[in-house]
Amino acid sequence: MRNTETDSGILAPVFSEIVETRALPPTANLDFDVRPSRAARDAIAAYLGIVAIRKLTFAGHLAPEARRDWRLSGKLGASVVQSCVVTSSDVPARIDIRVRRRFVADLAEPAPAEETEFDGITEIEQLPARIDLGQIAIEELALALPDYPRLPGMRLEAAGLLAPDDPDNPDPADQPFAALAELRDKMKK
Repeated sequence: MRNTETDSGILAPVFSEIVETRALPPTANLDFDVRPSRAARDAIAAYLGIVAIRKLTFAGHLAPEARRDWRLSGKLGASVVQSCVVTSSDVPARIDIRVRRRFVADLAEPAPAEETEFDGITEIEQLPARIDLGQIAIEELALALPDYPRLPGMRLEAAGLLAPDDPDNPDPADQPFAALAELRDKMKK
């Protein structure tokens, strides 16, 4: 389950759960329940650069839509452990999110500035020959992880991460961006 480089130079996925689109029933839902093994969770955690994934489930269904399109609806649940940005201690977190994607057989290229949303679905993709539920789970988990995990009560100024002009900053001169803030203030004058 490790990331390995293929002959084409592309990294192989750390966890895959493939659905062949040709095998999808044209008029019925396909239910799925993806639960990676411990080894797979360890590989995913290493890939995402976090301490551990204690539990990961991705369950839902693929439903036919229109003539050749498919809609994925599911729920991703995970218990993860990340490193505190202040102390490097372990910080557990629970993630529960809804996942909705639409796979379109004939996807026209949208205008560059155009952003579309259909029934709450912002992720619209070209229907591939294979839908990798494992990779969708990894992508969604990566997007849902806290950006700056920290233990309860830990403040960012303890790690020197506040901006110089932040009111919570005890001594702006000790902060790494103090010189830049000073230069900015001089340039405003």
